Amino acid sequence: MHEQNKRGKLEGTKSSLFLWKKMITKQQVQDLIKDKLKENDCFVVELEIGEGNAISLEIDSLKGITVQDCMSFSRAVEHNLDREIEDFELQVSSPGLDKPFRVKEQYQKNVGRNVKVVPVDGNVVKGELKEVNENDIMVEYSYKEKIEGKKKKQTIIKQEKINFNNIKETTVIISFK
Repeated sequence: MHEQNKRGKLEGTKSSLFLWKKMITKQQVQDLIKDKLKENDCFVVELEIGEGNAISLEIDSLKGITVQDCMSFSRAVEHNLDREIEDFELQVSSPGLDKPFRVKEQYQKNVGRNVKVVPVDGNVVKGELKEVNENDIMVEYSYKEKIEGKKKKQTIIKQEKINFNNIKETTVIISFK
């Protein structure tokens, strides 16, 4: 009969001693960073644990993320896991500008910026993100339309409310003007 000792080694055979590596959970990582999230007023955009304990953590805040912030979160995880028991790979980053929004806080962070919203029905809306509520967002956009009795096309400003359940993807429109 084989038994495991405290370090996870399988005992009982002379020919095959090997170390069982413990799988790291999302909850473990969340517990390790929760204080740092509060003290830096940050939020998790995405946390993935892949094969071989490959941890990928994306963090953000309403004020933005610095390299020092990423290093601080990396230390909070790295210094609290034992590589002898839980061998892992760790990557901490901020979300890229070109990536779609994945959490409501990203919408809140980008109020006032131009966004491209792709609803589930496919009718793309491009405009300024005006507000974010519990269940939806408000995007303001303008377009030119011929008005009867006017010689020139008139600029029409429209605000559209879009429910989060109806959003397939939202990204920031990057402008170099």
